[in-house]
Amino acid sequence: MTGDTDLRTLLSDMRPELNPGRYVFTMAEGGVPSGVAPVVTVAEQEGLTLVVPQADADAAGMAYDYVAGWITLRVHSALHAVGLTAAVARALADAGLSCNVVAGFHHDHLFVPYGQAEQAVEVLRGLADADR
Repeated sequence: MTGDTDLRTLLSDMRPELNPGRYVFTMAEGGVPSGVAPVVTVAEQEGLTLVVPQADADAAGMAYDYVAGWITLRVHSALHAVGLTAAVARALADAGLSCNVVAGFHHDHLFVPYGQAEQAVEVLRGLADADR
């Protein structure tokens, strides 16, 4: 069940996939509000950070200021793999794109500015092609 650790394999097989929709980072006090379905939660000292569909945040009256596209790297990367996040972040940074990375058990998930999500996917595909 362990994922891949070879950086060359991870890069060439990453298969970036843009998930449909707009996602926002917001905070919740006292838990997740009713009707809100987070795709990511992070418990911080300052409170509970949620990444949720923008429509959920709007319906619940939750404040946010960053609207993102959600890209999943379809390669099964091991949590102890070295270099994937750095390579992806460098490629996106070189293209002038911000990126927030979340690691799941099987895949890495990238949240990039919504209006530049397609461009980010193309940058990642180029990175994958360069490592084949």
